[in-house]
Amino acid sequence: MRVVAAMSGGVDSAVAAARVMEAGHEVVGVHLALSQQAATLRESARGCCTIEDAGDARRVADRLGIPFYVWDLAERFRHDVVDDFVAEYEAGRTPNPCLRCNEKIKFAALLDKALALGFDAVATGHYAQVVERADGGRELHRAVDPAKDQSYVLGVLDADQLARSLFPLGGSTKPQVREEARERGFSVARKPDSHDICFVADGDTRGWLTRRLGERPGEVVDESGRVVGQHAGSYGFTVGQRRGLGLDRSTLDGAPRFVLEVDAARNRVVVGPQELLGVDVLVGDHARWCGPAPEGVVTVGAQLRAHGEEVPATARADGDRLHVRLERRVRGVAPGQSVVLYDGTRVVGSATVAQATRATTASRAATDRR
Repeated sequence: MRVVAAMSGGVDSAVAAARVMEAGHEVVGVHLALSQQAATLRESARGCCTIEDAGDARRVADRLGIPFYVWDLAERFRHDVVDDFVAEYEAGRTPNPCLRCNEKIKFAALLDKALALGFDAVATGHYAQVVERADGGRELHRAVDPAKDQSYVLGVLDADQLARSLFPLGGSTKPQVREEARERGFSVARKPDSHDICFVADGDTRGWLTRRLGERPGEVVDESGRVVGQHAGSYGFTVGQRRGLGLDRSTLDGAPRFVLEVDAARNRVVVGPQELLGVDVLVGDHARWCGPAPEGVVTVGAQLRAHGEEVPATARADGDRLHVRLERRVRGVAPGQSVVLYDGTRVVGSATVAQATRATTASRAATDRR
């Protein structure tokens, strides 16, 4: 096959490219320029897509002896990922930009361009496994290394995208990958992993949003509607947040408060005690399936964060919407997060949380009796 190896400049994509090449495929390395004003150097281990990263990727490609190109997708990234991120927070939701980048950039814009140029597949350094069934279909599964498993952020892939995707690192651990990079003489063998949100290089999401949206003062209220503080913009808060709430301590009983709701329409942040955070009924939109959509009510595992715990659940697909009932309450689930469904290690699909509520006491008791 002719394969585009997406090379970020990190150790994972470097080893992934090497493995695809050694498997006998014709490989071309591609670095995605996603920033319209790329920094020269990284800030610590935060961020990615700097000029330094592009240089690291090029040096690996040179060592492998494969062609290397930089594809400018900065405008598409700004529109589909960065602008979407701002709009979601402005609407009181908490998005996951990594899922949006995988859906819109790496396995849409990049894959579409690769296919248009005559390539057969895209390989990345994600830690996940593709399993081929006897009928030729492909399934997405968790990686063997649970600490590095990235199947959650790949839960937005559909069957067609999965058929054109290669994940050579799914059967390895991170120490094994770093050792292989060292043995191959890659200069990135000890390069730190990028983390957090790549385009918020300093990690200060609230400050980053404030610079784009400006201050929008409003009230912080408790669950009864009583004003207990002030804020500079409801977009700077997310459900489950405890710190930086701007509360008037003199009006409280000393117990900690958490964000229960971000009411963007009224520019209010609602806070309350931790016990009110638990939810067990989710409605998701923008459902995506890694294979056929499930029929009827199915038993699954539901994961709500990239490295969060999988919770037993039942789910029902309804067109573009997904209804999920968790077997136990989970705290801090915010609209805009993604829920990814699993059947064992297999990724079934995903949806974006639109509503997160509690089952009534009676319905919860009925569920517990079953």
